[in-house]
Amino acid sequence: MSGKRLFAVRGATTTERNTEQEILSQTKTLLQELIDKNDLSREQDIVSVMFTATKDLTACFPAKAARKLGWTNTPLMCAQEIDVDDSLPKCIRVLIQYYAPEDHSPQAVYLKDARKLRPDLINE
Repeated sequence: MSGKRLFAVRGATTTERNTEQEILSQTKTLLQELIDKNDLSREQDIVSVMFTATKDLTACFPAKAARKLGWTNTPLMCAQEIDVDDSLPKCIRVLIQYYAPEDHSPQAVYLKDARKLRPDLINE
């Protein structure tokens, strides 16, 4: 891939409730924000996406939101986040690996209560 290099970017969000609609809505918002901030052209540049969800989110897989965005050929994986004492509840995290121009600077996205996870990366 001439002129491009492999990058990875993180993001996270939280939900109010453990419902399929809420999980899909918040994950879709997170993914759209990551696409916009990193100028991703979806499946052409994305190599793979890893999602984790805290143990209190069981209504659906967050990856389903990516499929609803049209990512039908992108490898997606979901896992349960490690259950650490006093960790942020109802949290969905994502790691996207993608190709971009060599001078690209990945822009992480942390929404809702997940902003507490990495306040150093919040760009307002």
